[in-house]
Amino acid sequence: MATTNRQRWLYSIANLGNVIPYQAVGAVVLFYYTDVKHLPATWASVVMTIYAFYNAFNNPVIGYFSDRTKSRWGRRVPYMMFGMLPEAIFFAFLFFAPFDGRQNPGALVAWFAVGLFFWEGLATAVSTGYYSLLPEMFRSYDERTDVAARMNIVQTVGLLLATALPAALAGWIGWPMMGVCLAVVSAVAMYAGLPAMASMKKDESDEEESLPFFPALKATLVNRSFLTVTVAQTMRFFATGTLTSGMIFFVKYAVGLDTNYTSIALAAAFVAAGLAMWPWRMILGRRYCARTNLLIAYSLMAVAVIPLAFVKDFVGLVLASALVGVALAGLILMGDVILAEVIDEDEVKTGKRRAGMYFGMNSLITTLSSALVSVVFGLLLPAYGYNTALDVQSASVGTGFRIFMTIPTAIGSVLAVVALIFYPLHGERLEAVKTALAQKQAAKEAKKTEAVAGGEA
Repeated sequence: MATTNRQRWLYSIANLGNVIPYQAVGAVVLFYYTDVKHLPATWASVVMTIYAFYNAFNNPVIGYFSDRTKSRWGRRVPYMMFGMLPEAIFFAFLFFAPFDGRQNPGALVAWFAVGLFFWEGLATAVSTGYYSLLPEMFRSYDERTDVAARMNIVQTVGLLLATALPAALAGWIGWPMMGVCLAVVSAVAMYAGLPAMASMKKDESDEEESLPFFPALKATLVNRSFLTVTVAQTMRFFATGTLTSGMIFFVKYAVGLDTNYTSIALAAAFVAAGLAMWPWRMILGRRYCARTNLLIAYSLMAVAVIPLAFVKDFVGLVLASALVGVALAGLILMGDVILAEVIDEDEVKTGKRRAGMYFGMNSLITTLSSALVSVVFGLLLPAYGYNTALDVQSASVGTGFRIFMTIPTAIGSVLAVVALIFYPLHGERLEAVKTALAQKQAAKEAKKTEAVAGGEA
């Protein structure tokens, strides 16, 4: 059954509840604990690396339980309903650190780790429930790309709030209140979208019992379509993770501008992504499948980051950031669409709808990209002289951040292209999956109609 315009918008608006916390943690939490609170870069890198592994391995477990959850609200909604408020509280907690890394690094690293780990567990539950609903609520390619375009409009706002605004907002009201403001916006957005998602619970009740854990895990890990998409997505998040986490450092040390200009640079990227989204969907999205669109987007991203190596002033920073945003539009538009196609193929193979396990396993693997970002940060930047104990950094630090912002992103994008070359779910194979699902849905509707007619008789 097709969804309404209202359902699509409410579902998209709720995505702010995921985008803001995750992007803010990726973009500014490392800066907050190293540059503001003076935690040694190596210590911060260790915390972020351990966090990445913890984040990775709790995803499939939560996804599996999401597939098997039964409640009056359906399978997915309880995770958002009961998880969003405590998640918002622990997110704000991260920015209330009372310790300074120069005097008390042990206490600061403990505060950082505890807040990060509690926040992430709750955030995983919320986001798994949310994204698992996407292929269940929206069954056709047109619906999914339409929702993806709306989600991008909302996501652009979320990215501006989470990555472009924090530095300026913290300078105005302080880091703790900045965290509170973003937490409140996140929670309000998620709860605003819940009614639309809760309305799908009747469709969820029609689904068959999910596979047991280990057969479900095996069926997921031997799926070639899933593995190639997930490798590409991992490289995507490694590429974009270096950009978002490194931008504030890049602006300060490589370009030599005040950190407040980070907001403008990131805004240029995200506004460009938002403006490029609609023509991307209407021209490339309608002409090519998700795989081809992603091949174009990753190739463009590998080229788009090159100007960052030569940026010397504000104008160059804005133009280079906007170019990155155009490539980002394609990645955002098709990222969840292609994974939804993988889930469709699995339903044809297994007869089960296992969106939670797939999004969980995808998150397990892609989340390791943040560990890669942390490792590169922890090894590369100290090698170029970055030392949080110093009030003034050496000139070589700027070169280090230029390398950090360009080479890892280009490498990640190229590796994503290589992975997608081996993605099998396109052309005739993809059309066969769509046909099989359409037949299954038609049979289900016919069975319902027959049951209703029998009951009336």
